[in-house]
Amino acid sequence: MAAPKATLWTRDAHTEGKHLVLEHYLNAWFPILGMGNRNGRILFVDGFAGPGEYEGGEPGSPVVAMRVLAEHSAKSMINAEVVFFFIENDPRRAGNLRDHVDRWRPKLPANANVHVREGSFDVSMKDVLDDLDEQGRRIAPALVMIDPFGVKGMPMAVIRRIMANPKCEVYASFMWESMNRFVSEPEFEGPLNELFGSASWQEARRLDGGERKDFLHGLYQRQLKDAGAKQVVHFHLFAGNRLKYSIFFGTRHTKGSDRMKKAIWKVAPWGDFAFRGGRQDQLVLLGLDTPDLRPLQRQLQDHYGSQGWVTVHDVLEFVRSDETIYHDTQVKKPVLKPMEQNGLLRVDENTRTRKWTYPNGCQLRFEPHATS
Repeated sequence: MAAPKATLWTRDAHTEGKHLVLEHYLNAWFPILGMGNRNGRILFVDGFAGPGEYEGGEPGSPVVAMRVLAEHSAKSMINAEVVFFFIENDPRRAGNLRDHVDRWRPKLPANANVHVREGSFDVSMKDVLDDLDEQGRRIAPALVMIDPFGVKGMPMAVIRRIMANPKCEVYASFMWESMNRFVSEPEFEGPLNELFGSASWQEARRLDGGERKDFLHGLYQRQLKDAGAKQVVHFHLFAGNRLKYSIFFGTRHTKGSDRMKKAIWKVAPWGDFAFRGGRQDQLVLLGLDTPDLRPLQRQLQDHYGSQGWVTVHDVLEFVRSDETIYHDTQVKKPVLKPMEQNGLLRVDENTRTRKWTYPNGCQLRFEPHATS
């Protein structure tokens, strides 16, 4: 994706999906990290912040983030200092963003602070981390959004330093169209080496189509885990039927991956983890059927069918993890109850007080999935 030259540009339909997921996630993230943390600080970093708006007046990601906090029903209970750190390399866009910040500042709670820094993400973030290292301090719990044009400026080395902090998460764009075009061009070897943190991506040169896509997506996920992310969740953004890019979310905690999956399911309620522009409006008009959770039933049978007795807590942790595309509120009544009713699940009655309930300490035994 080539960077636009104008200060403002038209918002692509798939960008809406990226911002909707971010909005849903921040709705959960602000209170989880900010409540009961009176003397602490939480940090939202937008590494390629842009001008704060699009040509049609739609809000950019910095405004989305500020709006979520300003309008949050629990904002009075968020007692940590909330710091917004917006990084933008283009002086015109940074100036436009400052105007938006000035308009939103009075709407934010008193414990919120906003900083706009003019510069590149990789250099600015490195400076912040270097300063903290010199002081012997860690970065505050942070969600770092990394959303460049193309493949330059988001080195894995910087992500590794961010993820060294146990309560930091990254929300990073993986620009598939640009990458697919640049893989075979020698002048992009340096940026791609930095992006992946290795030269292993060069294996993709002998692949094409879906094989190349799957290889590079899988490699980036592995590199994020090598950089410190214990959980990596990703979803895809399309323009029509054309994959534009994917968002990779890295966190150290299953709670984070579960919350991100909940956010994605709200935007892609078929469970395909894909957003196509225009589709969301149709959903509102047509309504939604209950999602098909039979694949989760089979996954639980395959995972636990030979393990004997397990607790509900263990099952929930497995579902919350990046090993599934599902989240924990899709487990008890939607999946465990019908499985028990159909003889696919046994329950130790001594570990619960009422039938068809599944407290966390309840013991379960899954029947293996029958293969034909």
